[in-house]
Amino acid sequence: MAGELDFEKPIVEIERKIEELRSVTADKKLDFEPEIRKLEARLEKMKKEVFSNLTPWQKIQLARHPKRPLTLDYVRMIFSDFVELHGDRLFGDDKALVGGLAFFEKRPMMILGHQKGRDIKENIRRNFGSAHPEGYRKAMRLMAMAEKFHLPLVCFVDTPGAYPGIGAEERGQAHAIAENIRFMASLHIPVIVIVIGEGGSGGALGVGMGDRICVLENAYYSVISPEGCSAILWKDRTKAREAAECLKLTAKDLLEFKLIDRIIEEPLGGAHRDADAMALRVKSVIQEYLDEFEKIDTDELVQQRYEKFRRMGIFEEAAQ
Repeated sequence: MAGELDFEKPIVEIERKIEELRSVTADKKLDFEPEIRKLEARLEKMKKEVFSNLTPWQKIQLARHPKRPLTLDYVRMIFSDFVELHGDRLFGDDKALVGGLAFFEKRPMMILGHQKGRDIKENIRRNFGSAHPEGYRKAMRLMAMAEKFHLPLVCFVDTPGAYPGIGAEERGQAHAIAENIRFMASLHIPVIVIVIGEGGSGGALGVGMGDRICVLENAYYSVISPEGCSAILWKDRTKAREAAECLKLTAKDLLEFKLIDRIIEEPLGGAHRDADAMALRVKSVIQEYLDEFEKIDTDELVQQRYEKFRRMGIFEEAAQ
């Protein structure tokens, strides 16, 4: 498997050995079934040992894995008849943030999400998933359309952060993100947010205010990337591993702090090892929430959303 991470290499080596033995067995040259079974048992044990004890930095590496399913992969596997809509009607079309109409089990929906690339050429075209202001303004336009036609909204978050370039700042990057947050707070439609990979800073928040926020097991959601935090605190980007520990950005940490509603478990080894299974789990969660929202009045939904975010950051000091 190309692009394996350091801690994945022993696992990948065993997988390659199994594939080689199966190839020989398939050619009926020799029977290696007993050896294959032993290797499979060893492989399963190693996977559990490695992936049940990942550090925050290792989880970030999985969140950035080049083979991890992206927004358009989930759209293809979960929804049908997707029609992508383009442009913010002000400046241009941002390829880093995609959106459009689709059907979910014959029910019309609006889909939004950051989109990275699979190779250098596509990553450059999509700006590595870092959206410009026109991306967030396009998102707002599609949110307004969803509200007008009473369509539930599903947002897939996967970005290291909004693009910080001079051009983006000149076109109102911070204002665009702030406007989106304000607008999403008042949407009279169900909003489901799913962090599928990286959830970096305001870039994530620009499509990240929802009635339910879910984070995949090996995804992260943070006010800043570990590299950015490292550069600010230690003036040294190489201390990203230490920053990841301090930021408490894993799904488990976020759930404990009540910043998210749910962790969606990934297949053993990460979402990239079984994209179809991962998509089925995401689909099940979306279905569950849509069924739940059908019983809630839209005005009540907005009030619950408001109260949900107002509760974040509340704490009490106890006397020692």
